[in-house]
Amino acid sequence: MRKHVLTNRSGFTLMEILIVVILLGILAMVVVPQITISSEDTKASTLQSNLGQLRSLLEIYYAQHNESYPGTVDDSDGVGAPPDASVAFVNQLTLYTNASGQASKDDRTNFQLGPYIKSNSLPPNPFNNKNTIVIDNSTTDLTARTVAAADNAHGYKFFSQTGVLIACDGGSSNGVAHENF
Repeated sequence: MRKHVLTNRSGFTLMEILIVVILLGILAMVVVPQITISSEDTKASTLQSNLGQLRSLLEIYYAQHNESYPGTVDDSDGVGAPPDASVAFVNQLTLYTNASGQASKDDRTNFQLGPYIKSNSLPPNPFNNKNTIVIDNSTTDLTARTVAAADNAHGYKFFSQTGVLIACDGGSSNGVAHENF
């Protein structure tokens, strides 16, 4: 017959494992919020940069196009209100234009202004990942900064009568735009 020999086995006790798990939980509680705050700061910084660049481009466009912002005239003929101001806005910033606001994809001879944005779209708003814009052609109040609930489906809102560009927040602050950017 064989005798079973008991040997001393070393390992962790239940209490030691419990202490390690508790310490890891405390560490996670400290680290995870810092990561979240850091990503929000990055989004805010990116948005601030995007808005600054877009606002500069809008002012250049305004100066070169008879004191008219993009989206206020039809991009197909440069006359009258556009059927879709958002499409005209993007076309007038991403295509070649003439002084009246008429846009062309490739006629650099007759359309010597622009493009102001080299890609075919606006930069995305980092808070809702949308690069679309809604145009308000009627508001003349320079202090207008709120975004209607329906506008949260867009990345930006532009008030063409005043030149004010704001970022839609995707509902993260109950429909109020990021005013401080």
